Amino acid sequence: MKHLKILVNGKVQGVFYRAATKETADLLGLKGFVENQNDGSVYIEAEGNADQLTRFIEWCKKGTERAIVQKVDISEGELKGFKTFEVRKKSIFGF
Repeated sequence: MKHLKILVNGKVQGVFYRAATKETADLLGLKGFVENQNDGSVYIEAEGNADQLTRFIEWCKKGTERAIVQKVDISEGELKGFKTFEVRKKSIFGF
């Protein structure tokens, strides 16, 4: 089991990227979350086995039909034991 932090840059907001990320993660059996960032990027934390995560990263690099993914940064983190994969909403007020 691994934990990845994934930051996706490009035209990835307003193109159903978060919803499709959740759908893909659910199909692959991953746990974690996805959320929009204030700079227009999308941040993801995902947990699963190496094969699941490899397939997920390949999807992240393509995204939805309307997305234009320019860059995907990936780093490993400590397992957090997520129970589900959720779409998180970012408050415009920072809380």
